[in-house]
Parts: sequence; structure tokens; C-alpha cells
Amino acid sequence: MSRIGKAPIEIPAGVTVTVDADNVVTVKGPKGTLTQKVNPDIKVEVADGHVTLTRPSDERDHRAQHGLYRALVHNMVVGVSEGYRKEMELVGVGYRAASTGQVLELSLGYSHAIYIKLPPEVKVEAKTERNKNPLIILESDDKQLLGQVCAKIRSLRKPEPYKGKGIKFVGEVIRRKSGKSASAK
Repeated sequence: MSRIGKAPIEIPAGVTVTVDADNVVTVKGPKGTLTQKVNPDIKVEVADGHVTLTRPSDERDHRAQHGLYRALVHNMVVGVSEGYRKEMELVGVGYRAASTGQVLELSLGYSHAIYIKLPPEVKVEAKTERNKNPLIILESDDKQLLGQVCAKIRSLRKPEPYKGKGIKFVGEVIRRKSGKSASAK
């Protein structure tokens, strides 16, 4: 049995989970509404404040999907009740970030500024404090979408190992290289 798939998902107060005939799970909460289509083989049951997922057999494909869909439904429940938040840091001289509505403007050492229009589900805030690196704070109820947006922003200037410049997550440790070393002859 899948350890992840076996665990029941507790439904917090203020969150409702419904499953329709097409095996589409809808989760509504204070932060928003999310839907996810579940494979028809995996059975989703909502009873007395818990969501449980069961699989028909121990086939490899069913075992994999059992854990996957349980994790996706759990992420939806946490997203609509608490939400997800990611903080990104711009490390480098002259790197700047500014947000106006759903548009994020980045200056990353290129000859031009980069403008990114974010989806309406993602809230963005850019902070700049004196003598500190600029921060980009992203919040959403959809964990998958938030991760995808963060990956897109990070891909514009990945952290490099020699000086550590680039866009990184707050708390992320960049493995540094020493660079050229003088030969001992």
C-alpha cells in the first residue's frame, strides 16, 4: 500500500470538498476554488471531515497514481485554506524589481528591462530596502501554478556558482566554486 495514498486528508473548517460524476474534485475555501480531474480508476470518497482515496489493484500504475492524486488533492485543500507563499531574492549589483498590478518589471543586467504579466491567481509584491537585496514575494492558492511562475522568473537569470549572482529563493544555498586558482610551480 502507498504510504502517501493511504493517509486521509483532513478537511479544515470553512473548506468544502465535492466529487462529481466525472471524478472531478472541487475544493472551495476562503482563498478560492480549485478543481482537479482524477483518474476514473482511483476512487475519491468524502466522509465525516476526511477525504480518502482508494485504488482498485496493486498494479504499478495504480500505486503511482494513488499517491499522486492524494498529494494533488491535499495541496488543493491546503491552498484554499492557508495559501502558498514564495520569496525570491535578486542578488547582483543593479538588479531591481518593481510590480504594478499583475505586471512584474525586472532589471537583471541586460540592456533592457523585462516585463512579465502574471496570471490573476498569483499575487505579486516587490520590496526594495536600503543595503538589502530586492525581494519578490509571490502568493497563490494553487501550488503548481505558483511553482511554475517562480521557475519562469528564476530562468531569466539563474544563480551562477562563481559570484552567486542571479535570482534565487530566500534561504536557498548556492554551491560556490573557487574559480581560477594560481598554479603552485
